[in-house]
Amino acid sequence: MALTLSEFQQTPKILRLNIAGRPIDWVSWQDAVCLYARDLVQWTLGDPILHIRGGHSRSNGLPSTLDIHSIIACQGRIVERVKNVPPLTNRALFVRDRNTCLYCGHHFPDSALTRDHVQPTSRGGRDVWDNVVAACKRCNHLKGNRLLPECGLDLLALPYTPNFSEYLALTNTGRILGDQMDFLKKSFGANSRLLH
Repeated sequence: MALTLSEFQQTPKILRLNIAGRPIDWVSWQDAVCLYARDLVQWTLGDPILHIRGGHSRSNGLPSTLDIHSIIACQGRIVERVKNVPPLTNRALFVRDRNTCLYCGHHFPDSALTRDHVQPTSRGGRDVWDNVVAACKRCNHLKGNRLLPECGLDLLALPYTPNFSEYLALTNTGRILGDQMDFLKKSFGANSRLLH
């Protein structure tokens, strides 16, 4: 069932794919309307989630309408921001680690979590996905700039770099619709915490 425009103001975003079906980014419904209007949408998945009513056509006098799908594949020159490694942000990191301190195992809000470098940067560690975990402020302070064997802490899970499909799921702070998540999940890595 399609949402009304007023219901859609809270907006689940539209998942945009390239023509080959590779996820590119999230777009607003307004941007999706522009892509449809410019005839760049080549195929869609799922049922329409929004029905837009426009003005009347000058050529035939009929009202114009447009159904917006939750997943759209577009042709044309689309600047892809896809890189081999998605950008590292605290928000995406905390979602990857399920807002859990990977040292003590307790769940925390974003405001009580920090980015901890498993191998501290002061000791040659890099600020990359494979070297950072979500940690509560207490555990981060306890660990300091020491290595794990030096401070008696253990990791509850190993850090990993999400692939781009997983990164899109991590960074969509709005609602991800079921068909969008099902599409993205097909490309998640085997070690993805979003699969569990």
